[in-house]
Amino acid sequence: MTSPHAPNAGSSARARFVPPGTGWPEDPATPDTPVAHTAQEVAELADKAADLAELCARQSVCRACDRLVEWRERVAVERRRAFADQRYWGRPVPGWGDPEPRLLIVGLAPAAHGGNRTGRIFTGDRSGDWLFASLHRVGLAARPTSVRAGDGQRLLGARVAATVRCAPPGNKPTSAERAACLPWLAREVAEVARSVRCVVALGGYAWQGVWPALKQAGYGLPRPRPPFGHGARVELVPPAGAGPAVTLLGCYHPSQQNTFTGRLTEEMLDAVFTEAKALAGL
Repeated sequence: MTSPHAPNAGSSARARFVPPGTGWPEDPATPDTPVAHTAQEVAELADKAADLAELCARQSVCRACDRLVEWRERVAVERRRAFADQRYWGRPVPGWGDPEPRLLIVGLAPAAHGGNRTGRIFTGDRSGDWLFASLHRVGLAARPTSVRAGDGQRLLGARVAATVRCAPPGNKPTSAERAACLPWLAREVAEVARSVRCVVALGGYAWQGVWPALKQAGYGLPRPRPPFGHGARVELVPPAGAGPAVTLLGCYHPSQQNTFTGRLTEEMLDAVFTEAKALAGL
């Protein structure tokens, strides 16, 4: 297989995505991993996954949303000029990090030339640069940068997931696409419920998207749903047998729009993760 960061050659230059089990670093899937082609199959395969590792494998090969599949694979072929010599992942980006996290971080979706290129969530774009630098500063990541899958980066007691696993056009998944992807997140939330003590939602869309996932995973939630805000804090009742209370924190998304305008500063981001680390008992 062409190296993720080596020039493509011959027919591989037109490959639309990395086939599962062909050697891409951190690829959780194999050629035998079952593939969901409909929203109903997403629900069934998420429910029947044997464990977190198998769940992530199934997330990474999903083809349930035609618009998202077409977009992520087209981007992987056309590429951005800065990455023209690289092969793109071009598949859904699974959850990544500690398999028994104390802290769960949830974003909206992978970036077209970030996670869709590198194969790791929040990796390879400006938002990821801000996120991982902050996580490193507060002691939740082994390195200050996350460049690509297999680069040696590790999360320390934390895990990152998204409400939608494919890069959407314009960074805007439809309501139907969010609904189709929900079982992947709900099952992931349920799988880590015994260890998680804090959840951080990066942005209003993640705040909205994680709420039904928490509900499906068995968390007791206040009604009505509290509004999103930077520093918003909500106490959740964990599923039966999952342990002590869990806190949901809101944080502005480290998007260029927020960081360039000063709406989100490094100090603000660090403050949220410092609080999250303390709440998680890390």
